[in-house]
Amino acid sequence: MFESVTVAVRFSVARGNNLSMRDLASHEALSADASATTDDLVDTVLAASRALVAVAARSLAAAGDEVTLPQYRALVVLAARGPQGTAELAAELAVNPSTVTRMCDRLVRKGLVRRHRPAGDRRSIRIALTAPGRDLVAEVTRQRRAELARLLQALPPGQHEPVIAAFRAFAAAAGELPQPGAALGWAGP
Repeated sequence: MFESVTVAVRFSVARGNNLSMRDLASHEALSADASATTDDLVDTVLAASRALVAVAARSLAAAGDEVTLPQYRALVVLAARGPQGTAELAAELAVNPSTVTRMCDRLVRKGLVRRHRPAGDRRSIRIALTAPGRDLVAEVTRQRRAELARLLQALPPGQHEPVIAAFRAFAAAAGELPQPGAALGWAGP
C-alpha cells in the first residue's frame, strides 16, 4: 500500500499539485477498498469454480467408470478438433506426448479412440474418436448442460444478462473464447 501512496505522491508533486493529509487518507482508503474488492472477487470466483467442477465431476461420473477427467478432456479435444497427432493432442492438453500415448493406449482398449496412419505418411499416427467415444462425449455434455440449466433456472431473470457478461469477461481473461466445438463442454486445454 505504501508503494501506491508513494506513486500517488510522486505523480501529484510532479504535476505541481499539493497533497493534503486528507488526499493521502482517501488514497489509502481506495487502495484498501480495491484490495477488499479483489479478495471478494477471488473468493466469489473460487466458490463458482467449485460448483462448476462439481457439475463436471457429476456429469462424468454419470457416464460410469469408463473414463477419467483427463481422458475425457482428450475425447472432447478430438470431438471438437478432429483427428490429432500425438504431439498436437499433447500440446492441446498441456501434457507430455508420452502421457498422451499412455492415455490413448487406455482409450483404444476401451474402444473410445482409434489410431490410424494417414495414406502416404507411414511415420505419422493420427488419433480419432470412435462412434462410442463420440456418444460418450455427447452424453456427458448433455448431462452437464441439463444440470447447468437446472442450476441457472434458480437465478432471477434480471440477473441473466449480468451473469452472461461476467462469465464472458472471465472466459476472455482466461483466454477461453468460444471456439467451434465449445458446445461440447470443453473449448480448450
